[in-house]
Amino acid sequence: MSSQINARRRLSGLIVLAVVGAIAWEFFEFAVNRYYVPVGSSLLLQYKGPLFLGSRQYPSDGQLANLEKGEIGVIEQMPGPGRHFYCPIWWVRQTIEDKVVRPGEVAIVTSLVGKDLNARPAAGGQPADDNGQFLVDGDLGKTAYKGILRKVYGPGRYRVNPYAYEFKTIKTDIEQSGTQTKHSGWVNIKSGFVGVVTNQTDNPLSGAKKGIQPYVLPPGLYPMNPREQKVDIVEIGYREKTIISPTKQDANGSPELDASGEPVMASTSGGIVFPSRDGFTIHMDFTAIWGIMPDEAPHVVEFSGNLDAVENRVVVPLIESICRNEGSKLGAVQLLVGQTREQFQDETTRQFEQKLKETGVVLQYGLVRHIYIPQEVRLPIQKKYLADELTLTRDQEQLTAKTEANLREAEKMVELESERIKVETEKLVAEKKADGEKTAAETAAETLKLVAAIAKQTAELDREATVTVGKAEAEAQKLMEEAKANRFKLAVGAFGSGDAFNQWVFASGLPEDIQLQLLYAGEGTFWTDLKGFSEVMLGKQFQESRAAAQPQGGTKKAAAK
Repeated sequence: MSSQINARRRLSGLIVLAVVGAIAWEFFEFAVNRYYVPVGSSLLLQYKGPLFLGSRQYPSDGQLANLEKGEIGVIEQMPGPGRHFYCPIWWVRQTIEDKVVRPGEVAIVTSLVGKDLNARPAAGGQPADDNGQFLVDGDLGKTAYKGILRKVYGPGRYRVNPYAYEFKTIKTDIEQSGTQTKHSGWVNIKSGFVGVVTNQTDNPLSGAKKGIQPYVLPPGLYPMNPREQKVDIVEIGYREKTIISPTKQDANGSPELDASGEPVMASTSGGIVFPSRDGFTIHMDFTAIWGIMPDEAPHVVEFSGNLDAVENRVVVPLIESICRNEGSKLGAVQLLVGQTREQFQDETTRQFEQKLKETGVVLQYGLVRHIYIPQEVRLPIQKKYLADELTLTRDQEQLTAKTEANLREAEKMVELESERIKVETEKLVAEKKADGEKTAAETAAETLKLVAAIAKQTAELDREATVTVGKAEAEAQKLMEEAKANRFKLAVGAFGSGDAFNQWVFASGLPEDIQLQLLYAGEGTFWTDLKGFSEVMLGKQFQESRAAAQPQGGTKKAAAK
């Protein structure tokens, strides 16, 4: 019994000890080991190694410690925001803020760990530095060599181990090199411009070679590594360049004119000045419309530099040299008159365009604006041309007068022809009207003729119809009369004699309510006897007629009282 109690006591003690140990461990974890990393930061860890047990392992040269291998030193991996539990006895803990690249900036990253870049093998077994390579390919956490990363990092937030990578943010980097302005970093190419790329070294990944690239970058935003590429921003399109000889100005700022109305040169220098073939000093103004197209921008940058260099080193010297060379081949008079002057302008423009094309510049138009000829040469030629122009003016006036007379004659002819056409038109109208009336009359007569013929045919048809109707009516009347006669004949035959039939007809015509009375007056006068006789006779005849009218075998109805 006591042994069981002791066992229970020992078990209870062990449980209490375990609970106390667990509580103590949790308190130690949250009070000592817990390390909180805020948002926007990471945890940098450095492992001190085992204190008593275990072997001490170190990373390779140029590498950070690997947490999974238990190597001593700064750990390459960096946990992110949150609560982490690392005992300060074995770990050195440090909060590292994330690297932030803002809009308008790029980050240039240098790898601090890895192998030496010079030890990298290249083609042919030679060291890489003999091949001109000094940039490291790869990404954050995935580089094998020390050095500047070829890749640049645009706007964003990055978790960077300061012992592994050096993070440097830059904006637009502008480098002036002679006549060229190189841009790198955050490169903004505006509309109307293109970017000409210059590689500082070969790129084994893309195969691009060192130097100016044959392509151009269109307008846009580009993050550029200044150690790898630089960009010349070139304006494309046409621009104008005019070379004007200096002239004297009056108090109002207007050019002074000589007796012939030409400006007076301020000096023998300035502008395009050259001697003519006959020894006269010639001044000339010239305007060129030139420009750079996108496809030719790399060639222009390689040959000349920027636009100012193109204008000052190519366009202007070519204008002056070509105009001087070609102008010195002609005399002053040839530079003034029309045909030879036009030939001079065409030749200078042709040569100017050809020379510009060799440098990648496009010429749209080249114009010799004005040629200043000395007055002693210009006045005689101008007088001759004025006389010629005056003669031409007089001839033109005569031609104008003659033309005006012809015009007036033509106007009269037009009026005459208009009247003739009017009369002819009225005549044609009258003829057409008469023809129409004649045709209408003939049509009316023909119509009347046709109407008469139709009326004749109608009358004949009416006559025939009348005759036919008369015959039909006569035949019908005849048949009716014959039918009546047959009826009387049959009736007479039915009564047996004509007198019987007449008596029946007579009796049929008497009224139903007739009253017959027989009176006997006795012997008397003749008239009285005749009167009674007549009444008796009439009554007797009526009775006979009535009796004869009754059909045989029928009942007799008294008709008189």
